[in-house]
Amino acid sequence: MPAEPHPAHPTDDTAPDAAAVVLECLRRMSPVERLEAGCRMSRRGRRLAINAIKRRHPEADETEIRLRAIELAYGASLADDVRRWLRDRSR
Repeated sequence: MPAEPHPAHPTDDTAPDAAAVVLECLRRMSPVERLEAGCRMSRRGRRLAINAIKRRHPEADETEIRLRAIELAYGASLADDVRRWLRDRSR
């Protein structure tokens, strides 16, 4: 049996037959259902990121965990801006 070809992108690891089924399911959804599904996936992704940060940094408080999540999602510059804003706000 020949080896499976490497996906074109590292996150594209779904078999073509499975991807076709997923696409058909998405096509059958209403726009509202697709939006709700996207929101659920987004919330799940944020929860997974927060949980990973908590595991890597058990000493971090909730504020630092959120700041690290901001850094992952939006970059260090925004996280630093938020840190400064929080520091200035507490004065």
